[in-house]
Amino acid sequence: MITTAIFPGRYVQGAGAIEHSLADELLRLGKKALVLQDPVVNQKLGSHIDQALKGKIDYQVEVFNSECSDEEIERISTLAQSYGAEVIVGIGGGKTLDTAKATGAALKHPIAIVPTLASTDAPCSSLVVIYTAQGQFKRYLMIPRNPDVVIVDSSVIAQAPVRFLVSGIGDALATWFEAEDCRIKMAGNMTGRPGPMSAFGLARLCYDTLLQYGVLAKSACEQQKVTPALEHVIEANTLLSGLGFESGGLAAAHAIHNGLTVLPQTHSYWHGEKVAFGTLAMLMLTDREPDVIDTVYRFCQSVGLPTTLADIGLANVSDDDLLKVAEAACQQGETMHNEPYEVTPANVLAALRAADAEGSRRKAA
Repeated sequence: MITTAIFPGRYVQGAGAIEHSLADELLRLGKKALVLQDPVVNQKLGSHIDQALKGKIDYQVEVFNSECSDEEIERISTLAQSYGAEVIVGIGGGKTLDTAKATGAALKHPIAIVPTLASTDAPCSSLVVIYTAQGQFKRYLMIPRNPDVVIVDSSVIAQAPVRFLVSGIGDALATWFEAEDCRIKMAGNMTGRPGPMSAFGLARLCYDTLLQYGVLAKSACEQQKVTPALEHVIEANTLLSGLGFESGGLAAAHAIHNGLTVLPQTHSYWHGEKVAFGTLAMLMLTDREPDVIDTVYRFCQSVGLPTTLADIGLANVSDDDLLKVAEAACQQGETMHNEPYEVTPANVLAALRAADAEGSRRKAA
């Protein structure tokens, strides 16, 4: 059996990484950079980024339009070509970073990623999630290689609202469970081949790190302070989860997330929040041990992740609407089919209701 793992070219993390490392890392890759910034980054960090780059590298800033769609990728690609950019830089949240990755791949340029949130595991991966212009999941895109460098400034992460960190914890929480089911089935990871033992070891380390440091990291972020616990969770959310899902594989939790996007009521909730509930539903779907289920529910409650359908905007959702979610989660090509046994929409609907009932029971207790 041939196994495959994929990694970013370089990973830099620490307080002050933008100031001390960004320009030097970009100069390794080219002399002219198109810097895609999300609107909040442009407003709050634009001058800080300018200070880090001015006089060191030629660059042009463009503001992201808030959706990683085919139309936005084409728009940024055209701008980069007009400018003559040699490096594509994404600074911001997951969709900004995915757009930068897709643009760099389309133009065959080096890619530098600077997440300003620890809210998803997108930064390190070669996976791009494409949405419609209206925000509904459209497809996955695998670019030919991972980003050439990922730079994570912990002091910037600490300044962001804590909900972003918690959402990242929710995304990362699925990593080990999904990788483990892929390992059992010997399902393909994002390369199409099974992952090596290192990928599954990193996925387990991600889970263990969250359980050990998640509450302490949330507390540090609430105080906008960088502590060792926060550094550990930033690394788990960004690097360990990224390596674990990409080289270990995705399964039911992310398929359920994608299914949830068909209901407009969920669109105001973040990726990791929906993945967290998808993980709870996955635990019901895959018949995990009761003590594992108890641990995950307790953890979600301790950091403030969703544990009921109401927590993701579906307080009075009908079975008909949940069946739409389940059918989308089970459609051909979805990662649901990496589970070790056949899963039907009826199974998923039952798991969603069971996860919601358990979350409601715990809230009422």
